[in-house]
Amino acid sequence: MTTTDPLTPNPVLRVAPAAPAEAAAHFRASLVFHADVSDVAAALAADGDPGFVVLDSRSAAAWDQGHVPGAVHLPTALIPGQAGQLLDRSVPVVTYCWGPGCNGATRAALALAELGYQVKEMLGGFEYWVREGFEFETWEGHERRTADPLTAPAGSDDCGC
Repeated sequence: MTTTDPLTPNPVLRVAPAAPAEAAAHFRASLVFHADVSDVAAALAADGDPGFVVLDSRSAAAWDQGHVPGAVHLPTALIPGQAGQLLDRSVPVVTYCWGPGCNGATRAALALAELGYQVKEMLGGFEYWVREGFEFETWEGHERRTADPLTAPAGSDDCGC
């Protein structure tokens, strides 16, 4: 049995949690900037206009490998020169890139925000779109993979989050 010195907090509590009001402000702000894959998919699947456009900020080769159906393809480097022709400033944009290990969606969101667009980043990117079992398009057509049980509950469209 391992004992802990009562005067030395464990690694989790070495830095105390924020006060509830500070925590609420932080998490509310996070939701202002982010959307998750499941929420984006649900909004796109619902009847009618979801009220936003999805933007894939990856290269042409990545786009051809697979992308969210209906997404606009605009690599980050091209945003300053082409966003005005492809996007309506009155419609919020949800950016995505490869996945959690890539900050391309963050860079794209920054570029769009600097141009005056309302923007959110889709957490998980294309990787989690596919891992959660949502349909995607490739240069060959539509595909769908079985949902990874570590990212989405088996046999359910709702994770309960």
